[in-house]
Amino acid sequence: MANSSNEYSAKNINVLKGLEAVQKRPAMYIGDVGTRGLHHLVNEVVDNSIDEALAGYANNILVTINKDESVTVEDNGRGIPVDIHPDEKKSALEIVMTVLHAGGKFDKNTYKVSGGLHGVGVSVVNALSEWLKVEVKRDGKVYFQEYHRGVPVKPVKEIDKSKKNETGTKTTFLPDKEIFKQNKFKFDTLAERMRELAYLNKNITIKIKDERNGEEETYHFKGGLIEFVKYLDETREPLHKTVYIEGEKDNTPIEIAFQYNNSYNENIFSYVNNINTHEGGTHLVGFKTALTRTLNNYAYKNGLLKEGKINLTGDDFREGLTGVISVKVAEPQFEGQTKTKLGNSETKSAVETMVGEKLAEFLEENPGVGKKIIEKCLRAAEAREAARKARDLARRKNALDGMNLPGKLADCSITDPEHCEIYIVEGDSAGGSAKQGRDRRFQAILPLKGKILNVEKAKLNKILENNEIKAIISAIGAGLGADFDAAKARYGKIILMTDADVDGSHIRTLLLTFFYRHMQDLINEGKIYIAQPPLYKIKKSKQEFYAFDDNERDEILKRLKSNGKESEEETEENASEETSTKGVLISRYKGLGEMNPEQLWETTMNPETRTVLQVNLESAAAADKIFETLMGDAVEPRREFIEKNAKYVRNLDI
Repeated sequence: MANSSNEYSAKNINVLKGLEAVQKRPAMYIGDVGTRGLHHLVNEVVDNSIDEALAGYANNILVTINKDESVTVEDNGRGIPVDIHPDEKKSALEIVMTVLHAGGKFDKNTYKVSGGLHGVGVSVVNALSEWLKVEVKRDGKVYFQEYHRGVPVKPVKEIDKSKKNETGTKTTFLPDKEIFKQNKFKFDTLAERMRELAYLNKNITIKIKDERNGEEETYHFKGGLIEFVKYLDETREPLHKTVYIEGEKDNTPIEIAFQYNNSYNENIFSYVNNINTHEGGTHLVGFKTALTRTLNNYAYKNGLLKEGKINLTGDDFREGLTGVISVKVAEPQFEGQTKTKLGNSETKSAVETMVGEKLAEFLEENPGVGKKIIEKCLRAAEAREAARKARDLARRKNALDGMNLPGKLADCSITDPEHCEIYIVEGDSAGGSAKQGRDRRFQAILPLKGKILNVEKAKLNKILENNEIKAIISAIGAGLGADFDAAKARYGKIILMTDADVDGSHIRTLLLTFFYRHMQDLINEGKIYIAQPPLYKIKKSKQEFYAFDDNERDEILKRLKSNGKESEEETEENASEETSTKGVLISRYKGLGEMNPEQLWETTMNPETRTVLQVNLESAAAADKIFETLMGDAVEPRREFIEKNAKYVRNLDI
């Protein structure tokens, strides 16, 4: 064995200077370099403007997607300082734009609270941009600096005069095409975040416009979180007026709005300094604790809940509840680098105390509302008890017949969840092909018969009576409801595989609704995927190609046309729709069952060649809104959604 210590010396140690570390490992700073990371760049720049607003110095923010796919973010805050830093001997503007962990966020006299990426936000955006230009208005002057891939082109310079009372920062950047392979911004994705920020900061006006097509939106909500809850519950029937709590406890500003509706789902969204804490944290725990205790006390005190009768649990008190919790914490302690769970213990106490006091006052002043809420909770408890009995019965039956797994499940031989995946497949025919084509070592197949129950409109006990849902629950093995534990899932990947038609899309939506409402931790942990079967098979002579959309089909046809002579027309039996033009056969697949096992493996199931889309929750509030719109009772919002988004749907045979 060679003496490796002689080969490993100081020359092997790479020192990344300036922003090189960001450019070398961008995913460490923005999550990924796909569509999600691309849009995150805009959010980081906007966060700086929001911090100015939180400090009381800005109330207008303008976000513009320019025709060249660059983005401009402009605010009327104080403007980034441009004077020379006493220690660094450079303009403060250049330091903020080029040095990690540099900014006013670390000085609590400048910003009492802030979001962003611990002060690395705008410098990271600069590092990952082909170019970035920043203009600062302050002291009656306009200052400018330009950067190429994070490096200043020239020192900060004065380029114009401005009105003395005009201040602000204008940042324009073009994401680096060498880093972001997908560099087209989606207006709706950015607009959703701007809307969310406007709800959370009721004194701010945020405008977003798209110079590519003229689309624009302006968001300003005087009602703040009250309007946010109304927006989230737009397609549900509220049981009462919104409960609104605002104040400060232990130097922590707290704002909460919530109401009960006619659904069976809990929808509570929590924020810290405008950051969506997907995994909750101490502020959410404080709210839930106070809600359960206060409502329980109110029910007993007013004779709405009798001793010895059914006991209400926290889940009962939150069924059909939509709420938004927003706290501003000076020194937030987040668990994990993704900032999705708050860890400050003092915040729990502050929220719990305030909610307990304010909710008790509200119930005393609104006895009719209090009665409606408790009646709703009692119905939830009855359904929970019925669901418990159904689960117990299922457990007893399984113990007697030894059938812990559904009979139609073709399981894999490996038992380590990290190396196992299950395909939930639409239809017995496709399920049969998948069973024959799979790799039996690590791939399990669960075929579904027909469409599963729409869980958006069903109580838990009814959900547990549905055979297809029972099969899914049993196969995954992580339980449901109060028993659910994502760590017990028998598979590391759960892949939904449905036909590329309207029925297939409907079944996929029903499945996603089920996982979002009842196994959301599987989505949070990145275990839910959507298979991408091909739409077309293209054959010329002995060459075969698969296309996953119309554009890819056209690219293949163009490539084939440019390659040599065209042969005679061909035909193929195994195709649902065929067109043949000068030797090129195009087969349009309508269903998975029309592919033989070898084709299904090659195109959709082979980890080396397949494409699968990972399902994630970029915005939980937006996801909740979409699921309720598509799967809820209200017809008109669903019709409007379909009309607005029909242009994005690929051509399908209906």
